[in-house]
Amino acid sequence: MDLLRSLPIGLYLEQPITWLHRVDARVKLGWLLTLMLTPIAANPWWRLSLVGWLLLFTLATRLPFRVWKRQIGLVLFFSVLLFGVTLFAPDGLTVPNQSRLPADELILPAENAAPDAGETAPALNSLPQPTDYRYVLFERGNIRVTRRSVELAVRVGTLMFVLIYSTNLYLLTTAPEEITAGLEDLMQPLKRFNVPVTEIVLTLTLSLRFIPLVLEEVQNLVRSIRTRAINWKKLGFRGSTQVWTAVAEKLVDNLLVRAEQIASAMQVRGFTSPDRHQVQWHQLKLDVLDWVAVAGIVIFWAARLTIGS
Repeated sequence: MDLLRSLPIGLYLEQPITWLHRVDARVKLGWLLTLMLTPIAANPWWRLSLVGWLLLFTLATRLPFRVWKRQIGLVLFFSVLLFGVTLFAPDGLTVPNQSRLPADELILPAENAAPDAGETAPALNSLPQPTDYRYVLFERGNIRVTRRSVELAVRVGTLMFVLIYSTNLYLLTTAPEEITAGLEDLMQPLKRFNVPVTEIVLTLTLSLRFIPLVLEEVQNLVRSIRTRAINWKKLGFRGSTQVWTAVAEKLVDNLLVRAEQIASAMQVRGFTSPDRHQVQWHQLKLDVLDWVAVAGIVIFWAARLTIGS
């Protein structure tokens, strides 16, 4: 089991380099925020179209199928599961649906009926309705699907898919150093308000670099447990809990040791303060492809305001 390679979500793809890799990190961050903000207060058709556009966009990037098939499979499964749970869950409207008039108002009393009247007048519920509108779309036993439950299911399912998959696509095609460099450039105006932008970006860079170390420690501990061939049935619940508690303590100790080693290495190399020792990993510059992507953001927002409301 190699967690550094088998983890399907959140990893950066170094090869092959697609055209999406060449787009500036700030522009891709703008697209990511656009995809996250446009579903707010949007109609269901716009939300469903976002899912379709993301799938088509993934095909247009020409990413290897082996890379995104597991990612999109997990995200789709989770989104469909949320859709199904929300669809058959109560819609939250507990107000009873009661007619304003009595149901038997149009039924003529027996003494007032005409002698030659064959049958009484039809009840109110059997009268033809002016439209085919129905609030309850499906009802059988305890299963009840309403218009509001369908709307809530579409909202939750599409929002979860767009949120997770767009973020994963951004991390898949953007290096951690590019992300931090783009954030630092966008946060430069905050320095006028004495916000420690450089310290925040350095902390984010170290956090992103520390994630593989965490996965490596977890992988080593899991392998050490598997090689010992522990009989979990004989241990029981209490014994298994003690073993996993010891493993968790060892994991925390190892991570603290790794963090101390990183801090010592930074001090030796002169990282006494973020302003005194900065490393420019990427030169941020907008090219023609970047300006085309910026124009696409403007067009996308215009479509959202016109047809997405």
